[in-house]
Amino acid sequence: MAHTARSAASRVFLVLLAAALVLGVLVAVFLVIDAQRAIRAEAERVTSATAISLANSPVVTSALAAGDQASATRVLEPYAMSIVEDAGLDFITVMTTEGVRITHPDVEQIGRRYLGTIPAAAEPLTEVFTGTLGPSVRTIEPVIGDDGELLGWVAAGVTIESISETVIRRIPLSLAITAGLVVFGALGAWIARRITRRIAGDLPPGQVRDAVSSYESIRTLGDALRAQTHEHGNRMHTAVALLELGRSAEAIEILTETSRQSQSLVDQVTARRHGDPAVGALLLGKASQAKERGIDWRVRIEPDTPRSPLSAVDSVSVLGNLVDNALDAAAEAEDRWVSVTLSPSTDGGIIVEVSDSGPGVPSELAERIFASGFSTKPAGADGRGVGLALVRAVVDDAGGTVTLSTHPTTFRVVLPRADRPRGRR
Repeated sequence: MAHTARSAASRVFLVLLAAALVLGVLVAVFLVIDAQRAIRAEAERVTSATAISLANSPVVTSALAAGDQASATRVLEPYAMSIVEDAGLDFITVMTTEGVRITHPDVEQIGRRYLGTIPAAAEPLTEVFTGTLGPSVRTIEPVIGDDGELLGWVAAGVTIESISETVIRRIPLSLAITAGLVVFGALGAWIARRITRRIAGDLPPGQVRDAVSSYESIRTLGDALRAQTHEHGNRMHTAVALLELGRSAEAIEILTETSRQSQSLVDQVTARRHGDPAVGALLLGKASQAKERGIDWRVRIEPDTPRSPLSAVDSVSVLGNLVDNALDAAAEAEDRWVSVTLSPSTDGGIIVEVSDSGPGVPSELAERIFASGFSTKPAGADGRGVGLALVRAVVDDAGGTVTLSTHPTTFRVVLPRADRPRGRR
């Protein structure tokens, strides 16, 4: 079964939908990671605050100061367990200075040594340690008597399992946010698809580019031919007026000069072994445009320039857009000129160079000018942001290159041999 290319509208939809899905997944991952970080930070804050509060509690200090561990356990165990429940912690361990547990959620662990780091100095410490309840975030705080003597330690902790359970409870919210983003993204992709289909129909991207190229080709060739017709009309009117005034010699001179200028370019075009009538017509018309705008028009076509690998439409579109930009740039200069050169490349391809005397392109814009939608022309200019992007697209599709150099501003297009296999559009 023959492969049917997807339309440009369908590709826009799929690309935007994929972007929405990727964005949704990234947001979900970020929300989960951020929730985990926030919950852990909250666990550190709560364990630290609880440990400090207990370490300064008169109940704890008096029980440890008495020096009777059994009595201290009877007093502090229920006290610690009530705080564990109220504060949402997993354990509170009160211990002696040597780390012997006086309280613990598991009564069998009372009297055994605390599993965790006991600071060498009487200072607080927050850490992650694996104890009898598993890995936990815990804070240990010294209990200091009225005389400044170390009486023992208080450790408060939250297990990593509890933190993970809290994160899991927040996952549905993250998934809901992700689903909302994906839905809005899909809606945006659907709207973009409708807009693209309204503009491009069901044409695949290659045909859309061809349609744009055809439009640009017709536009630039039409402008050139209109200028040529206008110039010839002016010359004919002038010649007729001179004839009516009886100044036939001057009328003949005007008509002869017109024929001479046109014939010079026609001779260059026809001297090629593989002439391109569309390109020849374009250059003739652009010569008239240049003359109307007071721009010196220079064309050099090497006789052995080979046939272009581009179609007539693409050839006119590429050369026409480059010449239009050059004419616009040269019109801003005092010394106004535009030069077009067609010559063979060393590998049998064709080189097209279009130079102008304009102010040039800033170095920071050397690549951006080829981006679709970018233009240095004022808003509303005809074809804004399409010309150079289309030139690069056509040239790249043909396997060629387009480069920009300065002093003077020169766009150089190198195209391969016409018989070289081309990539699929």
